[in-house]
Amino acid sequence: MTAVPRDLWRPASGCDDDCLPAAGEGPTVPVSRRVLRLVAALGMLMAGIPVVALLPVLPTRERQALVSGWARATARAFGVRLVVRGRLPRRRALLVANHVSWLDILAVLAVAPTRMVAKREVRSWPVVGLLAAAVGTVFVDRARPLALPRTVAQVADALRAGRSVAVFPEGTTWCAGNGATDCRPGGGFRPATFQAAIDTGSPVVPLRLTYRCAATGSTTTAAAFLGADTLLRSVARVVAARELVVSVTIAAALHPARDADRRLLARAAESAVHLVPAAGAVARARLRPVPTVTPAVPVPGPPADRELDLAA
Repeated sequence: MTAVPRDLWRPASGCDDDCLPAAGEGPTVPVSRRVLRLVAALGMLMAGIPVVALLPVLPTRERQALVSGWARATARAFGVRLVVRGRLPRRRALLVANHVSWLDILAVLAVAPTRMVAKREVRSWPVVGLLAAAVGTVFVDRARPLALPRTVAQVADALRAGRSVAVFPEGTTWCAGNGATDCRPGGGFRPATFQAAIDTGSPVVPLRLTYRCAATGSTTTAAAFLGADTLLRSVARVVAARELVVSVTIAAALHPARDADRRLLARAAESAVHLVPAAGAVARARLRPVPTVTPAVPVPGPPADRELDLAA
């Protein structure tokens, strides 16, 4: 890994090619299996076109089920198995997760078909960008810091409307390899979007995303999508990987008080995601329990400790 100068606005990780598996380092599938996975994945991307057309005319519950089903089937096409631990709250919430790969988006949508906050570049991705726009994704221009208050306001508006929103507050992907703490983006979780949860009285639900190779039983960086990487190269690693598993662990919700400090709230959520001591951040952020209120249209979530086998 190499040191990357920290940009005061745009987060950057310390990852480089050394963080990725070397050729032949991990178990892979035969070339014929890779081709089949690519064909299946392309088929799912094409299937996303009618999904985009249907979303505006469907009721909320059916729209969420369709998005979740498409995300699960697309992950399956890439040969990925999804394991979910924990249970989502039934009310709207701000979901915050660490960021490793483009697969993170599919994993989150499969578990919680919510609105998402994504970088502006995602909008230009084939089909995925159209689907993201259709489900109400809030696109962030990371080159324009002055646009950030508008983004936070959009997130708050969605929460007030009863919609959950998912965000990757690290602001960039990183390898998340064992012992790779130096690779974590400088500054940790960016606190801006946490203000939307405070302003709307919404719980913050930390999601921990981890990737492992079931064949070896160890974590893997095969799915990592790093700054210097290309999407094509990353996809090639994913379809070649044998028994790639992404685990989504849903941690206990944090309930901020109206006068909570968004920076301390971000640190508390980060500690829950990365399993590091919060140094008292939870107490200082003035978190309090909030009675559970069942919304008119609950966000569907998988049962606790349910394993969804999405391997192709």
